[in-house]
Amino acid sequence: MKQLTEILVKKHRKKDFCCGKIMLDNYLHRQANQDVKRKLSACFVLEESETKLIKGYYTLANNSLPVDLVPDKLQQKLPKSYTSIPTTLLGRLAIDHRFQGKGIGKLLLIDVLKKSYEISKTIGSFAVIADSLDKDAERFYEKYGFIKLPDSGKMFMAMQTIKEIFDK
Repeated sequence: MKQLTEILVKKHRKKDFCCGKIMLDNYLHRQANQDVKRKLSACFVLEESETKLIKGYYTLANNSLPVDLVPDKLQQKLPKSYTSIPTTLLGRLAIDHRFQGKGIGKLLLIDVLKKSYEISKTIGSFAVIADSLDKDAERFYEKYGFIKLPDSGKMFMAMQTIKEIFDK
């Protein structure tokens, strides 16, 4: 089965990407290749097969989260000796304006969660953390079950929840 997304490489048409959020556009145009090269994050792109335009992209990186930000119900299950827990960071997720409103965001988020879950089977990751750029992004993640973390602007989905989605 063909993968939905692929790792960003030089052949991808980054300069043509425009999601309407300057910070996300600039990241893909100017910084993403360097971050991939330096192993600071992995950038995955969804390419339109005929035009080769990038429909959307997202980034994943290792992360940690202070235990005191974890919801109480989940915190009780963690060893008391941990001050932070390993997580997977969904740092950026953006859809080109020509493809917005067509379910691409949901498709990419499913890809994020599936990749994160598969990785968590071999490398410890307690949750996926989404770094919401703004209220629109926050509403998007809330719609799919992410929980807002107190005082951080980040959102949280436990790997156990993700496991339940894919291991039905």
